[in-house]
Amino acid sequence: MSESFWHMGVPWWELILRAVIVYFVVMLMLRVSGKRAVGQFTPFDMVLLILIGNAVQNGMTGGDNSLPAALVLCTVLVVLNYAMAYLSSRNRKLHELVEGVPVLLARQGKVFDDVLRRENLSREDFDESLRQAENGKPEDIEYATLESNGKISFVMKDKTVGYFPKERPPPSART
Repeated sequence: MSESFWHMGVPWWELILRAVIVYFVVMLMLRVSGKRAVGQFTPFDMVLLILIGNAVQNGMTGGDNSLPAALVLCTVLVVLNYAMAYLSSRNRKLHELVEGVPVLLARQGKVFDDVLRRENLSREDFDESLRQAENGKPEDIEYATLESNGKISFVMKDKTVGYFPKERPPPSART
C-alpha cells in the first residue's frame, strides 16, 4: 500500500469544516428547489443528484484521497444528518425550516392552479397523483395537500351521505 493510502494530505479539522459547509449548502439548495424535487425523483433529478455529489467531492476532500480522510468525511456527514434529525424532531421551527410545511393544493373540488405553479407542480402531475391515490375526479376532492416530503395526499368528499356504519363491537368481541 502506498503512503497516500494512510497519510492525510489535509488536516482533519479542515475536512470537518469542509464537510459541514458542503452539507448545509447542499441541504439549502435542495430545500430551495422545492418539495416536489425531493419527494419524487425523475431521471433528471437523479442525474442532478449524482452530479452534485461528484461536484462537491473535491470541495469536501480538498484533494485528499486517503482512507482516513474518507472515514472522517463519512463520520461527519452521518453525525450531521443524525444531529439535524434529532434537533428538528425537538424544535418545531427548525423542523419547518428543514422539512418545510404542507401546502393546500385543492379544497371542495377546486384545484388551486396558482399554488400548483408556485410549488412547481404541473396539473398533469397533480391529476396523475389523484388517479394513483384515489382514482377520483377533482370535483370529488375534499382537500389535497402537498406534504413536506413531496407526496400529495387526498381526502375525498364522502359520497355516502346519510350512511352511518354499524357500531363497532366492544374491544373484547374483536379478534
